[in-house]
Amino acid sequence: MSYLAAFAASFVYICLKAMQQINVVRDAQRWILPTSLGMTVCEFYIVGYIAAVGPTVPGVLAIGIGSGLGCLLAMRIHRK
Repeated sequence: MSYLAAFAASFVYICLKAMQQINVVRDAQRWILPTSLGMTVCEFYIVGYIAAVGPTVPGVLAIGIGSGLGCLLAMRIHRK
């Protein structure tokens, strides 16, 4: 498991999580289940990554930066 993969999983997970919140606010019920399934896949990977590697500074940075950028992307997508 690499830092890049942890970054990507975190990026996608938080992007989907932010989009899910926007879906709830906008009552976009058709997107709730597919978004939840995507979140679950990413969440399993992130938990497995942390269990395998442990809490390391590079891991925390990869996951943290990926999360922040994923949230910014979701906000940009829903702004349009």
